[in-house]
Amino acid sequence: MAVRVVSDSACDLPDEMAAELGVEVVPLSIRFGDTEYVDRLDLTPAAFYAKLAASPTLPETAAPSPGAFEVAFRSLFDAGADAVVCVNISSSLSATMQSARNAVDALQGAGDVRVIDSRSVSWGLGSQVVAAARAAADGAGLEEVVALVEDMVPRTHVYCALDTLENLKKGGRIGGAQALVGNLLSIKPVIDVSSGEVEEAGKPRTRSKALRFLAERVASHGAVENLAVMHGGASDVEQFLDLLAPICPRERIHVGEIGATIGAHAGPRVMGATFQRKS
Repeated sequence: MAVRVVSDSACDLPDEMAAELGVEVVPLSIRFGDTEYVDRLDLTPAAFYAKLAASPTLPETAAPSPGAFEVAFRSLFDAGADAVVCVNISSSLSATMQSARNAVDALQGAGDVRVIDSRSVSWGLGSQVVAAARAAADGAGLEEVVALVEDMVPRTHVYCALDTLENLKKGGRIGGAQALVGNLLSIKPVIDVSSGEVEEAGKPRTRSKALRFLAERVASHGAVENLAVMHGGASDVEQFLDLLAPICPRERIHVGEIGATIGAHAGPRVMGATFQRKS
């Protein structure tokens, strides 16, 4: 392919899908105390949530180094790519995008790389990456792929029902959801990451009400595309899919696991709905 796509592990692309689409995923690192793991390589989602449940300390994340992105970019150019589109986790939530930009500077003109801020996380980011990779595979040029992603960015929405805000609070990503902290014992908080930052979306009092609230938020946007249900070891995925059935046929909903990069901040049993408003 003349244009290749790079992202980071916050995109939550399954390894087999990344391989099929030719997407290079640069992983973030996860720290439990003094022990550091490489997302996707050292920690599968299942292993991460098991460790999260057993660990006395909450995990932290670290952005990839610029060198990790530089290696990815150079390898693609060495393999024959004419250009690279790198779509990353929201710059408001991670230094990952800055690392990618620094890597471009280090290339010193060795290849054309466009770095795009997804303003999103998990499959909000992942759906942009998949669309870019599929377009590139179909022969789209650099400017066409960039325009496709940039059109998706402002239409991308991410809503998540959390079991706890402790992970977000400790990681410093709580943003506009700070007001929810005092009510932790009486609510199942719902956050909105559609702007690329964490904002309060709702304060349902039970898990079932939180899932209904998520479904209602999806429905409120009218026609949507690329609807996905993403979760962190949640046992009630099927119940949530039933709630979404009137909105979108089950076979058109992508269902996936939230990996360690996002799970470290969202916490266990997080349930998310991501999609783009139709233009």
